[in-house]
Amino acid sequence: MTAPHLDPTRKHDYVFMVDVRDGNPNGDPDAGGMPRLDPVTSQGLITDVAIKRKIRNVIPLLNEGRAGYDIYVEAGVALNAQHERAYTALGDTTTPVDAQKWMCETFYDIRMFGAVMTTGTKHAGRVQGPMQLTFARSVDEVLPLDIGITRVTQTRQADIDKGESTEMGSKHIVPYGLYIGEGHFSAPLATRTGVTTDDLEAFWRAFTLMLDHDRASTRGSMSLRGLYVFTHDDAYGRAPARQLLDRVHVQPIGTGPARGFDDYKIEILDGDLPAGITLTRIVG
Repeated sequence: MTAPHLDPTRKHDYVFMVDVRDGNPNGDPDAGGMPRLDPVTSQGLITDVAIKRKIRNVIPLLNEGRAGYDIYVEAGVALNAQHERAYTALGDTTTPVDAQKWMCETFYDIRMFGAVMTTGTKHAGRVQGPMQLTFARSVDEVLPLDIGITRVTQTRQADIDKGESTEMGSKHIVPYGLYIGEGHFSAPLATRTGVTTDDLEAFWRAFTLMLDHDRASTRGSMSLRGLYVFTHDDAYGRAPARQLLDRVHVQPIGTGPARGFDDYKIEILDGDLPAGITLTRIVG
């Protein structure tokens, strides 16, 4: 029997928790690469785009050479060139509808996240993806730091010739932050794009592994601390998503600034779930 959270004919709503220590979870290009912030509350932010990028990067690692698991939004590959692949594969009589079906079958991220494929002379229309995520927001306010660093060599030979021996740089970090985000899976939309049980299994596995395969000196230590999936017993939902997601409570312990996951108390109110709802704790 298929586990509830792997069933693409059911609606899923989920909560995830990610923390960072001495790193930059998501730099803001409009702020010189500093960690993203809500300017009013000083809470840290991680965009849905950043999380989807990490998932896109892991999916090919887990499914190398497997048909149907290509990635549409890929570094160094023009989107119009991806559209043209459909027309090349299907022949001269290809219509945008034909191309869209081929794109959904070929590209994992189109099946799951959707895509706007209306550019170029050979286009494939627009697909609304069944799997969507929100921004992740830190529980407490965070204080971004700009840490000065030095390097023992120069970028330019001319500077070495002048006798210079070091070069200054900087790292933007958050000392610690626990971020919470949410996501939703629509079974009716999944039917349109052709999402399978294998696709959902790949998504949850990629989610649990994405930070372990996205290590970088600028990101410090990042970990997935929680992934809780509320599954409905039908395609449209037995209870409002908000009513379910609010069952995940995160409470700071103590009055000082948090510097680790143990500075929070996590409580999942799962004792009286609405009829037709199943909770799967993938992490946490």
